[in-house]
Amino acid sequence: MQKFKDRWEIQSSWQLFFPLLGLLGLLFSGYLISKYLLKSIGFTQTDIAYIGLLSTITIFFTGVFLAITLRLFNVLEHKWQVTYRWELIAIFIAFAITGSTAARISDPIINFLGFYRETTNGWIYWPVRIFLIFPVYQVLLLVVGWLFGQFNFFWNFEKKMLSRLGFARFFKD
Repeated sequence: MQKFKDRWEIQSSWQLFFPLLGLLGLLFSGYLISKYLLKSIGFTQTDIAYIGLLSTITIFFTGVFLAITLRLFNVLEHKWQVTYRWELIAIFIAFAITGSTAARISDPIINFLGFYRETTNGWIYWPVRIFLIFPVYQVLLLVVGWLFGQFNFFWNFEKKMLSRLGFARFFKD
């Protein structure tokens, strides 16, 4: 365990929350994809091989996601200039939560505005939805980043991104 703590520069036990939450998120993602694949192939939950296949495919995808994530950590650790390596996990989790939440809450908002996927032309619906998700995502990113103790990182990230989109005049320090 000490080797793990040293690798991720964990000084306090509460910081173990982030690697644990990250692994659970990867496992859950692998499970959801596995479940979808088995359903699309035609397996039902009553098939005897279902649990074995579900477990095997879940472990496979979790391993693939873990390998991709660790590779991204190696690349982004230097680019993002975080103080401790465990902060990368917190940042990745914050991005994941923010993206999922923004997509979820944009649907009721867009429906409230009178745009429904079933009745609105796709050329109108999707640009309006993306235009709506963008500001929701920006605000949520700061809130979730703050909850995970990474507000400064996300504030700088926001300023840099919005400056590239032409909003630099709003962020003069």
